[in-house]
Amino acid sequence: MNMKERITIGKLAAASNVNVETIRFYERKGILVQPKKDGSFRYYPEEYITRVKFIKRSQELGFTLKETVELLELRIKDQAKCSDVLLRTEEKISEIEQKIQDLKKMKKSLKDLANCCEDTSIPLSECPVLECFINSKENK
Repeated sequence: MNMKERITIGKLAAASNVNVETIRFYERKGILVQPKKDGSFRYYPEEYITRVKFIKRSQELGFTLKETVELLELRIKDQAKCSDVLLRTEEKISEIEQKIQDLKKMKKSLKDLANCCEDTSIPLSECPVLECFINSKENK
């Protein structure tokens, strides 16, 4: 991108591989500061491209917007260290590992529930799967 090129919201969105509504959402959440109008348009600082890409990537890695803001704030703190980011990354890894375990339990429960239905031709009113919803917790 040309250094003298003025970056509108559309150009910011395109350069960051997001849509305009994503930029507006970040503005509403206070993650990006909406610049004042210069004539008919708002022109964004070029560093916002990197910032938006950082936000999107952190979300892809499972960080919440709040956690992402904390990571962004670490980048501008003078006394922040790599260990600060490492700690947050390790916490996220633990959180994801717990979610994986929870998902495995859910999958097993759903498989057990699916096994309750041996005859798929019976009327819904007699469907044992519905009964399993009620009794499955008692069986554990």
